[in-house]
Amino acid sequence: MWREISFEFTSSGLHVAATEEALVLVEERLGQPIPQSLRSLLAESDGISAAYGMEIVWSAERILVENMSIREDVQFRDLYMPFDPLLFFGDNGAGDQFAFVRMPEREDVFVWDHETDSRNWISPSLENFLRSALGSGGEDWYR
Repeated sequence: MWREISFEFTSSGLHVAATEEALVLVEERLGQPIPQSLRSLLAESDGISAAYGMEIVWSAERILVENMSIREDVQFRDLYMPFDPLLFFGDNGAGDQFAFVRMPEREDVFVWDHETDSRNWISPSLENFLRSALGSGGEDWYR
């Protein structure tokens, strides 16, 4: 299904599929399951990029690195609300990051604004998120 969506948008780039071991490692290290929609996407393509330089969906490895980094940053603990309920999976190229809420588990997509620490709902599903992001012409399509 994910490849078909990306074929609709010639600006998108697919990657080699993530391994099951990589997906399990993300879940184990973060202590939370990857949403089923994101898991199935990563099993088809380990990330999705767009022509204008945005990594709409990060690779499994980058998902792990970025989430661990933001959760372990001592300065962020004083500046922002907790990040543990979120699973970041992509960004807009200018600092805002896209995430699923994992506590409680939800399948809709939110954006975290790095300047205001707001966490705003932007899409009811990963599929809708991808269609909107890939069909846009730039980094702030969700505003």
